[in-house]
Amino acid sequence: MKLSIYTRYDTLGASSRYRYFMYLDALRAAGWKTKIYPFFNNRYLKTLYGKGEKSRLSFMLATVKRLLKMLFAGKQLIIEYELLPFIPYKVERLLLKNRKYILNFDDDVWEKYRSKPMLADKFDLLATNAAGIIVANNMLWEICLKLNKNVLKIPTVVDIDLYCCDKPKFDRFTVVWIGTPVTYCFLEQHAEQLQAMAAEVDFELLVIAASSLEPRAVSGVNMRFVDWSQETETELLMRSHVGIMPLVNDTFARGKSAFKLIQYLAAGIPVIASPVGENCTVVNDEFNGFLANSQEEWVAALEQLATDKKLYNKFAKAAKKSAKQFSIQKYSPFMIKFLKEAFDS
Repeated sequence: MKLSIYTRYDTLGASSRYRYFMYLDALRAAGWKTKIYPFFNNRYLKTLYGKGEKSRLSFMLATVKRLLKMLFAGKQLIIEYELLPFIPYKVERLLLKNRKYILNFDDDVWEKYRSKPMLADKFDLLATNAAGIIVANNMLWEICLKLNKNVLKIPTVVDIDLYCCDKPKFDRFTVVWIGTPVTYCFLEQHAEQLQAMAAEVDFELLVIAASSLEPRAVSGVNMRFVDWSQETETELLMRSHVGIMPLVNDTFARGKSAFKLIQYLAAGIPVIASPVGENCTVVNDEFNGFLANSQEEWVAALEQLATDKKLYNKFAKAAKKSAKQFSIQKYSPFMIKFLKEAFDS
């Protein structure tokens, strides 16, 4: 069975890496002859994350390359969001003619095109005509179920086997945030909460994204910036003490996955997160972490985890246990079964 997977990014893109590349071994073991075709290559992402620049030339070349790849595509496809960004549905409809495809969403991409008349209905039409849809969270499940009856929720998950060895904690109490330079704005939007936390608790905020973000450090907060690396992210997370995921309660945030929280849980560290969207599904409040809304709640949550060792150890143990519910070990069989049934129907 031939299966072509059209992702948005290559291996440096977290969504593509964890929702597609990570499943390759399981797909091939199940008999699929699988190949992944990224739209944007790693060079594009390095430029985007390093300089904050989006190359129009790279976008044009990526579009042409994907069009050429589609000439030789098989009959069964998995597509991350869409085949051609910013291209109307009628073009994709021609490329997808006589092919069965499954869509995979981990963000509310509908918002991206909402104000663009030529594109506003693109995802609705793609979803309606798909053989099936895989979504990462409950909000996307509700959106897609109105358009297609064959919808499966699979969170963006981790390989828990990578987090099996204990690592010594950093000497200083360390709060960690992992993400991309593009999403660092979520930390900046919560600068006042971070400053209030720093005023009450002695901690270092480790930002795993890009060292180039250091000039944008939040004043009054001890921060350390490191470049993200697939080789070091697991160890850095396991050596930290608490993981955070602050969000603003808007439409985009409510459609986001809670993947960084799942990474924290796998690393065995308690979490503090905004009670927004999928965060409320991953965080069991006062069991594996805290859901904190107000500034006072953020401060109180960190104070408890920093000062109450018994509570901290209880939450850390619960975090590790919770991670099993968000692992590729659990979800790869669901993925395989869904693909076979969708393509055979």
